[in-house]
Amino acid sequence: MSKKKKKIYKKKNNVIKHLSENVLKIFNQNSSQTFNYKQIAAKLHIVDNHGKQQIIQKIEEFKSQGKIEEIERGKFKVLQKDHYYEGKVDVTSRGNAYVICEDLEHDIYIPSRNLNHALHNDFVKVYVYNRKRSDKQEGDVVEILERKKTDYVGVLQMNKNFGFVIPDDSKMYVDFFVPQKKYNGAEDGDKVVVSFVDWPENSKNPFGKITKVLGKPGDHNTEIHSILLEYNLPYEFPPEVEEDASQLPIDITKEEIAKRRDMRQTTTFTIDPKTAKDFDDALSFKKIDNGNYEIGIHIADVSHYVQEDTILDDEAYARATSVYLVDRVVPMLPEVLSNNVCSLRPHEEKLTFSAVFEINEKAQVVNEWFGRTVIYSDARFAYEEAQFLIENPTKNSIPEDISLTGKPYQVADEIVEATLTLDTLGKKLRKKRIQQGAITFDRVEVGFQLDEEANPTGVFFKESKDANKLIEEFMLLANRKVAEFIGFERGKATNKTFIYRIHDEPNIDKLTALQGIISKFGYKINTENRQKISESLNQLLSDVHGKGESNMIETLAIRSMSKAVYTTDNIGHYGLAFDYYSHFTSPIRRYPDVMTHRLLQYYLDGGKSPKAAPYEEKCEHSSEREQLAAKAERDSIKYMQVKYMQDHKDQIFEGVVSGVTEWGIYVEIKENKCEGMVRIRDIKEDYYIFDEKQYAIIGQSTQNMIQLGDEVTVKVKHTDLERKHLDFSLVSE
Repeated sequence: MSKKKKKIYKKKNNVIKHLSENVLKIFNQNSSQTFNYKQIAAKLHIVDNHGKQQIIQKIEEFKSQGKIEEIERGKFKVLQKDHYYEGKVDVTSRGNAYVICEDLEHDIYIPSRNLNHALHNDFVKVYVYNRKRSDKQEGDVVEILERKKTDYVGVLQMNKNFGFVIPDDSKMYVDFFVPQKKYNGAEDGDKVVVSFVDWPENSKNPFGKITKVLGKPGDHNTEIHSILLEYNLPYEFPPEVEEDASQLPIDITKEEIAKRRDMRQTTTFTIDPKTAKDFDDALSFKKIDNGNYEIGIHIADVSHYVQEDTILDDEAYARATSVYLVDRVVPMLPEVLSNNVCSLRPHEEKLTFSAVFEINEKAQVVNEWFGRTVIYSDARFAYEEAQFLIENPTKNSIPEDISLTGKPYQVADEIVEATLTLDTLGKKLRKKRIQQGAITFDRVEVGFQLDEEANPTGVFFKESKDANKLIEEFMLLANRKVAEFIGFERGKATNKTFIYRIHDEPNIDKLTALQGIISKFGYKINTENRQKISESLNQLLSDVHGKGESNMIETLAIRSMSKAVYTTDNIGHYGLAFDYYSHFTSPIRRYPDVMTHRLLQYYLDGGKSPKAAPYEEKCEHSSEREQLAAKAERDSIKYMQVKYMQDHKDQIFEGVVSGVTEWGIYVEIKENKCEGMVRIRDIKEDYYIFDEKQYAIIGQSTQNMIQLGDEVTVKVKHTDLERKHLDFSLVSE
C-alpha cells in the first residue's frame, strides 16, 4: 500500500472509514483461518494504537453479534452459516430484485420466482449459491424477517364480490386482493390506502383491507396526499398534539430572561425566502472596540418549548423533519410553534439558542460562546431585498418591485452596514472552505408559479446568490463550531456522545462511471487523491454551469457522492471539508437539531457523556425520514411538471437527452427542466437498439445515433398525472 493511504489511517483519533466492512471481508475471504487483532491491523496497514483499539472494539462487536467466534484466546474465525445471509430487498422495475447484505461485497441477485412474497425494502434471510456458468451469486429468499412497509397507496378496481388495489409504487410488483367487506366505503376507481393483511402461500396476491379513501385520481389534494402517504408521511396532526401545543405557556417572563444572555439591544435581523413563514435563524452584528466583530447566530429555542417525553416531542420525533412540497409545507411542529411561538418574527422578543463569535477582518474566529439567549429581531428581509443591498452598497432604500410589502422603504444604516460586512466575511469563509476541499453544488432549482387552486401557471428557476450564500456560510460556521466545541478538545477527540452530520468520501467505482459519461462531453475528473477529486469536481461543476447538459451532469455528480446521514459516530463531512459538523440551526424543521440543542445544554451544565445507543437509534430514524421526505419532495415536483405540461401538448420544445435505456431515451426540456421519455417503439423512422457502452440508441438501417447529452426536439405525446410520467415524441429536424 502506498504511503498516502497509510497516512489516512495515522490521522489522530479519526474514526477509520469502512472498518466494519473491511474487517468482515478479511474474515469472510479467509474463512478457514484464524486472526488476532494484530494480523487484521497488518492486513489493513493500520499501525497506530488508536486504530488498533478500533479493530479490537470491532472484533468484540462481531463476536457478540455471532458473526465470528473465539477459537483460542485472542484468535478469531468467521462463523460458517451454510450460505445463509440476511439483508434488505431492493426490487427492480422488472420485478426481479437484489438483496443488499453488509457481509458480502456484492449484492445477491434474486429472480422474481425466488422472492417468495418478499417486497421492496423487506429484511430477509436468503440462501446464496453461484449461478450456473457464472461467478455471480444468486439467491432464494427463505424467510421474511421484517416487513418494512404495510400501507400502500393505489387505485381500487372492483369486480362483483371483490376488488384489486393497483399500487402506485413502481417497486410493488403485485396488486392487493381486497374482499368486498374490506372496502371501508371505497368506490370503484377511488384512490385509497390499502393495508397488508396476509399473503397465503398458495395465493398470487397479498390480501389487504382499505383503511383510508383519499379521493378520485387526478384531484390535486388527492394526489398530494397520496405522495405523502406513499412514503408514510402524515399530512395532518392528531387532535391531541394540536391541543398539547395550544396549551404551552408562551409568555417570556422576567425569570426566564434572567437565566439567559440578553441580546435584545444588539442589531438583529433575518434573511429568508419571500414565502417563508417559519424563521428559525437570525443574525446579530456588533462592532467591537478592537476592530473585530461580534456576530451572533441565533436559533429558535425549540427545546425550551418541546420537552422530552411529551406528546409533542413524540410527534416531532416520529416526523423527524418538515416536508417541503411544491404547493405546501408539512411541518414537523404544529403551526402555533413553527409559524408563531418559535418563529423569529420581526419586532418580537424571542427565546433563542445562540452561537456568538468574535471574528476578525480575515474571517477568523478568535472567540466563541454558546448558550441560551433572548433576542429582538429588528427587521425581516427576503433574499431579494438583501441581495439588492449587496449589489447596491451605496443605497439604503429597497425599491417596490422587490419589496416584501410592495412599497419602497428605507433600511436603517446599521443594518445596511451589517449586511455588507457579513457578506464580505461570508465570502472569505466560503473561499477558505473551497481551498480546504469543499465541493460547491450550486444547483439551479425549479419552482412553479401557482394560481389560487395550486395549478401551475409558470416555471421559474431558483439560483443561489450572494444573500443566500451569506446565510449559508454563517449557518455552516455555527454547525461546525458547535460540533467542534463538544467533539474536539485540546487537540484530540473527546468521544462525548453527540449528534453529527457526516458525509463519507465518494465511491471510486461511481466516480469511474461518472468519468465514463462526462468524457463524452469533453470533461474529466481526477481521482488521484481526495484533494484532486474535490478540485476536479468543482471545476466540472463550474464548467457545466449554464450549459444544456448542466442539470444532467450535476445530478450524476450528486449520485456519485455518498449520502449525508446523522450519527453519533463521527467521520467528518467530506462535501463540506469539515472534520466536525453537526446540525444546530434548524430545530423548527429537523429533529436532530432539537437533540443537538438538548445535548449542548446538557454539556454546558456539566453533564457527563450519556450512552450513545439511544441517540444512534434516533439518528438512524431521522436519516431515514429525511430520505423519505426528499423522495416525496421530488415526486411533488414531477407531479407538478406533468400537470404543467398538460397545457402544452401542441408546443415544440428543445431538449437534451438526459438518460438512455433499453426501452427509450429520457429528454429534459431546456426552458423548464421537465423530463419525459421518448419510447424506442415510438420512433418510426428506424429500428433502434440500445448501446450500453456508448450511452446511446442506434438505428439499424441508418446507423443514426442518439446519445446521452444530444440536443433533440420533442413534443408532448401523453401526460399521466397518477404515475407522474411524461411521454414525448421526437420531432424530425
